[in-house]
Amino acid sequence: MTSPKHFLLLGHPVGHSVSPAIHGAAYRALGLPHTYTVQDCPSEADVRAQVARVRSGEVAGVNVTVPWKRLALELCDRPDESAQRTGVANVLGLDRSGQLVGSNTDAQALAEEIAALHPAPRRAAVIGAGGAAQAAVVSCRMLGVEQILLSSRGFRLDQPPASWAGADVLQKLGAELVAWPEHAQDRRAETLPGRLAQVDVIIQATSAGMRGAGPGHAVSEWIGWRELAPGAVAIDVVYNPPSTPFLEAARLAGVPCAGGLGMLVRQAAAAIRIWLGQTPGFAAPELGGLLLAAEQALLAQRKA
Repeated sequence: MTSPKHFLLLGHPVGHSVSPAIHGAAYRALGLPHTYTVQDCPSEADVRAQVARVRSGEVAGVNVTVPWKRLALELCDRPDESAQRTGVANVLGLDRSGQLVGSNTDAQALAEEIAALHPAPRRAAVIGAGGAAQAAVVSCRMLGVEQILLSSRGFRLDQPPASWAGADVLQKLGAELVAWPEHAQDRRAETLPGRLAQVDVIIQATSAGMRGAGPGHAVSEWIGWRELAPGAVAIDVVYNPPSTPFLEAARLAGVPCAGGLGMLVRQAAAAIRIWLGQTPGFAAPELGGLLLAAEQALLAQRKA
């Protein structure tokens, strides 16, 4: 009989998460006795304490979400190729030699979501400068996107680009950094709105609009949605709530769009493969059942 294992999600805040529902559905479908819960970690010390539980074997593995993905990379003994490529980690687990390995499932999951909306994007725009934005840039590179524009609310035109948060890392990943607009009608060529007319995909890669975080209008009200090129699509990495101001604006303009729930489900399935993939007879869970579990969890939260 398989011994029960326990997995955690580390982040702050995490009370909105539907990851326990997704993982619970996966383990039931696989006939496994494993459990998955969230652990709020307001400080670095809290994260380190939980990672120590993984090293001791008390916890079999952890997912890491905002704002601790960069810290997760620092804490692991060995980043795998996916974590090295993105510069952040959202999955930690022990390998057979007892080393703590950091992985990143964000980029591949997001790449699959983008491909489901647009068959061959050539130009992209990314909003954000954190770990999710880094993964978004890598996702676009994986899909062969030729130009990746990126901006964040801290990218002020009156400051040198070299001083913008994360500039060096983001440029090394392949992003072209442009300034944040100063007002809703700002269409200067030096700012992101002035460059959006030709992009194929816009990726909102911040926590704006997320339940428990700040409002989401600031990342969407300046976008000239009706000025976008025909066939352009939009993705918001936020999944709770299912509809954000960014997605509502896209839909109002008739722009095909998707929230972050599909990406979250793909991430969960990938994490389970990392943690359990070496188990004899392991078979990856079906994504459809995990998506249904996530949707039901979100619905229950809205009714509560």
